[in-house]
Amino acid sequence: MLRIEQLTKRFGANAAVDNVSFTIDKTAMIGVIGASGAGKSTLLRMINRLADASEGTIAFQGRDVTRLTGSARRKWQSECAMIFQQFNLVPRMDVVSNVLHGTLNRRSTFSTLFNLYPTEDIHTAIEILDRLGIADHAPKRAEALSGGQQQRVAIARALMQDPQIILADEPIASLDPMNAQIVMDALRRIHEEDGRMVIANLHTLDTARRYCDRVIGMRMGRVVFDGTPDQLTTGVARDIYGAGAEFSEAATSTDINALAEARHAVTA
Repeated sequence: MLRIEQLTKRFGANAAVDNVSFTIDKTAMIGVIGASGAGKSTLLRMINRLADASEGTIAFQGRDVTRLTGSARRKWQSECAMIFQQFNLVPRMDVVSNVLHGTLNRRSTFSTLFNLYPTEDIHTAIEILDRLGIADHAPKRAEALSGGQQQRVAIARALMQDPQIILADEPIASLDPMNAQIVMDALRRIHEEDGRMVIANLHTLDTARRYCDRVIGMRMGRVVFDGTPDQLTTGVARDIYGAGAEFSEAATSTDINALAEARHAVTA
């Protein structure tokens, strides 16, 4: 379905993504892990065409995404929705209107200027919010919601695009463990129930193991691991993060129990 071949992104003399190749041949939930600066976000931005590749190709169902321009590129960005760490909502706008922004690529300039939405789209937006457990917040301003709730609004906006792929760039990095679990549960349900491909950049190993069918590890712009969650051992993780024997998974865990144990060990 998705084929990445020798993909490279250079910024001056530095390669943020360096000759990356992998194929996803069926709908799956993929986790991309690695230290900050490993190239994870740049990779997703190239897939979505928010950034252009310096070299290489991205193909989806036989279509060369790297060559798309104009309306064809915008159509691809609608089919390949992006979720960001900082939510990218309009803070003073109500929740349901933020969700309806997921339809902008298929609306006229006139309707966009005057915020005119078909009744069917409004009903769909409410249904998606209900599915994510936040329909009661539909009339509130986005800024009135918690971080976890705002991230679910961002997921709802992505679903309004009816995408084939959802790209999530560090979707839980700014959330507490409880909200992180709610957001990851939602992404996993979307994959399983809708049959959508989900590719998520993640910092934590326990999250990747728990939610993903496949894990890709990046270090200094290159893929250094590509395997199943069971193959993601502590030794492999040390190689991905370039860490020594002092590396502790508990320090980066999003699991509530693991965090409690880590705090107890520090204070004991």
